[in-house]
Amino acid sequence: MFLTITTTGTPERPATDLGYLLHKHPEKAQAFSTSYGRAHVLYPEADDQRCTAALLLEVDTVALVRRGKGKGRGGAPDAALAQYVNDRPYAASSLLAVALSAVFSSAMRGVCAARPELPVQARPLRIEVPALPARGGPALVRRLFEPLGWTVTVEPVALDAEFPEWGDSRYVRLELESAELTLAEALRHLYVLLPVLDDAKHYWVAPDEVDKLLRAGEGWLPAHPEQKLITSRYLSRRWSLTREAMERLELVRLAETDDSEVEDIDNAVEADTETEEKPTPLAVQRREAILDALRAAGAARVLDLGCGQGQLVQALLKDPRFTEIVGVDVSVRALTIASRRLKLDRMGERMSSRVQLLQGSLAYTDKRLKGYDAAVLSEVVEHLDLPRLPALEYAVFGAARPRTVLVTTPNVEYNVRWESLPAGHVRHGDHRFEWTREEFRAWANSVAERHGYDVEFRPVGPDDPEVGPPTQMAVFELSTATSSTTVRNENRNENRNEKEAKAA
Repeated sequence: MFLTITTTGTPERPATDLGYLLHKHPEKAQAFSTSYGRAHVLYPEADDQRCTAALLLEVDTVALVRRGKGKGRGGAPDAALAQYVNDRPYAASSLLAVALSAVFSSAMRGVCAARPELPVQARPLRIEVPALPARGGPALVRRLFEPLGWTVTVEPVALDAEFPEWGDSRYVRLELESAELTLAEALRHLYVLLPVLDDAKHYWVAPDEVDKLLRAGEGWLPAHPEQKLITSRYLSRRWSLTREAMERLELVRLAETDDSEVEDIDNAVEADTETEEKPTPLAVQRREAILDALRAAGAARVLDLGCGQGQLVQALLKDPRFTEIVGVDVSVRALTIASRRLKLDRMGERMSSRVQLLQGSLAYTDKRLKGYDAAVLSEVVEHLDLPRLPALEYAVFGAARPRTVLVTTPNVEYNVRWESLPAGHVRHGDHRFEWTREEFRAWANSVAERHGYDVEFRPVGPDDPEVGPPTQMAVFELSTATSSTTVRNENRNENRNEKEAKAA
């Protein structure tokens, strides 16, 4: 990754003052360790008339993958090669923004102990970024930088210069020029807008990112016409953090309008007053809906199929009416985490006798799963490829045949209500599909008809009058006629087996 900062000067205000501002001597080439590789600062040119500082970031891509353990861009299990073959070493992204903050931290804060008068001086600046990912194209680049006083020259990079018919890539070559900005302002613009244009961050976005955004955006972000887009993208579309940042930015804007301090406006509630209760997370609402349905069905022996890390198993254990709970998952790692969550190694004998964790695939029949009152498939079916659903259907409804089966899955129609979810995207990277309410009902009704169940549908979460609830649940109950026939067939098979055994 590469970026240059150029300024011009006069004998009275030499361009080499850039070295004081950046705290990096123009006659030296320096190297710095960062979280994601090694950063180099050097000066291709440095005299009174013109001075250019270059930042080169060598990204350690292998270390980045190891640290992320496959998470982040290119980390999906079906795109393992993309972890190693990607644009990270070349295209300016959040990694370069982190390097800017680490290497030029004093300059970004506007601090220069040797020449304290320099940071507040506006000076001619030219910034060049030869390879910049820009999701939104050149038009978005201009919308982000031009309101900040930059003259923007942005050139799309072709996918292949020898095949112009292929069109442009998502990368651009960027040049910014301004005579009215301080260096600190310029660096803060880059720190925020580089990851915004990339529309990705290569590290976990924690709540303290809101504070970083507001510090870097001080003086320009509250009035920026693209404030909402910048805030949402910078915070990786995490709606709770975005909402917090927008509320704080509005307070800053109001304070500036009234020429007062933020604390003078945000004083309607005493500091020790209880805050309003946060909405119940959808995952909690889903577990409560499942527990209510299991209690209504009178289930005592319950299978949690695709139990993951054991959240539902843990909730079932808290209710003594569930006398036997079996969690099943294909992932050994998930079962290990579930075991730790449940503290199985320290659990008392009475409690441990109620719970069991099994490794197994739901695409195959399993004798261990027969004879239970109820089975739960909570947010499981959407993780299977559609051609494998019939195998799961038979393993659960045809072979195991619990009296009650609960199936929950996302309602894709509700996705438009998630501000943090880009249009056309599913809620989780591993979802193979997400059904509309009509599609889910059609599948559930056909399963019920094939295997002798009755089915009803219940909403989970707020039931939007236009797009329905965020989660949809189907409650399957083995029909009375089918249940009696099944019992007679099982008795007939047992009697036949006994006769065959005596004859032998």
